[in-house]
Amino acid sequence: MTGRVTLVGGGPGREDLLTLAAVRALAAADVVLYDRLAPHEGLPELAPNAELVDVGKRPGHHAIPQHEIEALLVAHALAGRHAVRLKGGDPYVLGRGGEEVLACHRAGVPVEVIPGVTSAVAVPGAAGIPLTHRGVSHLFTVVSGHAPLTEAELEHLAGLGGTIVVLMGVNSLPSLTAGLARAGMSAGMPVAIIERGFSADQRTTVGDLSDIVWAAGCARVSSPAVVVVGEVVRLAHDGDAAASELMERAAGYAAVAT
Repeated sequence: MTGRVTLVGGGPGREDLLTLAAVRALAAADVVLYDRLAPHEGLPELAPNAELVDVGKRPGHHAIPQHEIEALLVAHALAGRHAVRLKGGDPYVLGRGGEEVLACHRAGVPVEVIPGVTSAVAVPGAAGIPLTHRGVSHLFTVVSGHAPLTEAELEHLAGLGGTIVVLMGVNSLPSLTAGLARAGMSAGMPVAIIERGFSADQRTTVGDLSDIVWAAGCARVSSPAVVVVGEVVRLAHDGDAAASELMERAAGYAAVAT
């Protein structure tokens, strides 16, 4: 008897941000294939009857390639099991969920997708940064930082306005900021890097387009992190006071750098 696959968005990494549907799916799972950025520490309790399989990818190291993960999901389902794929964030936001759904469709395996809170929205919010704000930004664009953007993409982003959110963008930060500057973005555009969102050691490093690479180096910024580029960075937390503090820090970075 054919089983089924459920792709579960685990949210930004904290167990209490799982949806009720996600908790129910985990409780009914026979096997859970989980990512390193998904909330997996409580899986023995959330999925008490399931085999737990770590298929997490790390920067520069994919212990189990994507096509093998898809094959595992299909194999478990064809063996009659309920296979849950627990992913960080939302399965369809730079999470390769679409590829896993297509693999299930090709194999004739029933598949359901349970959305999760994407870190693209949640992590800036945890740092007090609204991605949209009346009179400041009426749109935001989410991009992957895995590979450098083309000149055409950079020109489009710089000309579009609003807020830019970069996931997995620590390593590509130098090329991103240099490219946006070449495309005409102001050197004073605020930039924030939020590391380890929703964890006990969450940290935000702030600067502007001209000095954020230097500031990130001084702070030894590392993944996982979300990068936010836009005027909304000035609105962090409670408005004017916090914005002034952030911009003073940015000015301090620039003064030392010069």
